[in-house]
This record gives sequence, structure tokens and C-alpha cells, in this order.
Amino acid sequence: MRKTAFNDVSVTLARPFVKWAGGKAQLLDTFRDYYPRALQTGRVKRYIEPFVGGGAVLFDILQSYNVKEAFVFDINEDLINAYNVVKYCVNELIEILSFLEREYLRADEEERKHMYYDIRNLYNNANKQPGLNVERAAQFIFLNHTCFNGLYRVNKAGLFNVPAGRYKNPKIYDEENLYSVSNVLKKVSIFAADYKASLNYVDKDSFVYIDPPYRPLTATARFTSYSRYDFTDDDQIELAQVFREMNKMGALLMLSNSDPKNVDLNDSFFDELYKDFHIYRVYAKRSINAKADGRASISELIVTNYKVKRGVYEI
Repeated sequence: MRKTAFNDVSVTLARPFVKWAGGKAQLLDTFRDYYPRALQTGRVKRYIEPFVGGGAVLFDILQSYNVKEAFVFDINEDLINAYNVVKYCVNELIEILSFLEREYLRADEEERKHMYYDIRNLYNNANKQPGLNVERAAQFIFLNHTCFNGLYRVNKAGLFNVPAGRYKNPKIYDEENLYSVSNVLKKVSIFAADYKASLNYVDKDSFVYIDPPYRPLTATARFTSYSRYDFTDDDQIELAQVFREMNKMGALLMLSNSDPKNVDLNDSFFDELYKDFHIYRVYAKRSINAKADGRASISELIVTNYKVKRGVYEI
């Protein structure tokens, strides 16, 4: 595996430092077939991700292609705080996470539970301050790696409400990876903002990957609580309009979403919404489900404004 040096620490290629619902790490091998050829030829100078989430695609692109700058956005302020803390204050963050991991690993099951809920209460009750907050980023990462199923979920009041997980020997942080992520993020501008703010940075030399909260396949499968706001069908329609605006600006665009035809062959919501573009199906296992039989491979959609030669499953 290729390695680089950062702060005199030998580090491997960066990968996501948080678990995130809908993360694309498992789809990267497939996604590379759908990236625009302009990435390989060097025409793409700017990468933009309006819903950055766990950042698997961000790290893949910035370490695989010669992109000069990147701009990422997410409405989740604590996620963005964590990104900026890793970028600017990685040593201080590692110091706190190291302490939390030691305390957690030497505790018994009951003590771990108490520790988890104590930190969750601190996290939920703290007064948010402007600027970087290293302690809050550490709490965010700790909760992410010790909560049930690695799930991030908040209620309508914006309070993190996921119960404690039960893990034998969880790795709460990876020092080598955090240094590597910090290094990659040097060329990334990171914003706590709605996805529409990304329009201000789009130009003809841009590649934009759009990964919104997926449209739920069924009412019981609904999972849109990454923030206190739901992402409804009206929001999906508004996003499609932004997609069209970016297309007019000359950017290369790739969007992913759920495929309604997994449960209803007559559901043409996205077929109609993106009928003027190229729609492809790829397959992935869903990872956020308490039941193993809910993690079977199903198709997901990729929409692009450029033709993909390897897109065997084009609609």
C-alpha cells in the first residue's frame, strides 16, 4: 500500500474516519467505472461534494487523480466541525481520543454503558460555540464508534439519541489514518452549509458528486435523520433542479440514490426526474439494518450528465 509522510509519521492512504449511513466505501471499485474520463486526463481541476458524509469518494478522488482543489459541504455542523478539527488540530484531537479509548477499553460492560451515556449527555447539553471545538469533535467520534451499529441519528430537537452499542474491543480512533486524512484535507475547503451553497463554486472545470439522503424504499425503511430535517420527495425534486443548473454551468455531474424499482417496478420517480440524463444501476449491500436479512444486495442508481461506456445497466 502506498505511504506518505506527515509530521514525521508514516501514514497509509486516507479513508473515512467516521462510520456513516450510506457511506460509499464498499462501492468505490464500482464508482471508479462511472467517474468522468476527464478525471484521468487532468481536465478536472476542482472537485465538489455537496453532501460529504463520511467522505469515501472525496478521499478516493483526491488520492487517485490530479485535482487541485476541493470544496465539500454538509448540513451536519458537528460532522463539519470534526472534519475541520482533523484538518487543523489533529494532534490535540488524537490526545483526547487516546484518553477516551484507554478509559473505555479498560472498563467492564456496565462501566462502558455509563461512560457512553455520560459523554452523550455532555455532547447533547453543551452550548455550541463558533469556531473549532476539539473536545466536541472527540465526543462526536467517540459516540460514532461506540453507539449502536455505528448509526448517526438525531431527534427533531437535534439531540443525538442513538443507544450504546455492545463491542468487545472497538477501535475508537486510528492515529495513522487521522494523520493521513489531515494531510489530504489540506487542499479541501470545508463548509457547514446546505448543498445549494455549492453552486457558488461550480465551474466548467468541476466534477460534482452528489450523494443526498436516499429516498426510502418503504415507509418502514425510512432513514433521513442525519440532521433534524427530513429530506422529502419535494427536496429530491428541488435537488434535481440544482443538478440541471450545474449541468448548464458546464460541470461534470454524478449523483447516487436509491432505486425505487427494487420494491415497485412501476415507481418511475427518478426515471422521470432525471430523464434528460444517463441513469445506471449498480448493486450494493445496505449496512444499517438490525436484521441480517435486511442487508441483501439491491440496486442503487447512478445518474450522470456524461455517457459512461461501462454502464451496462443504463436505463
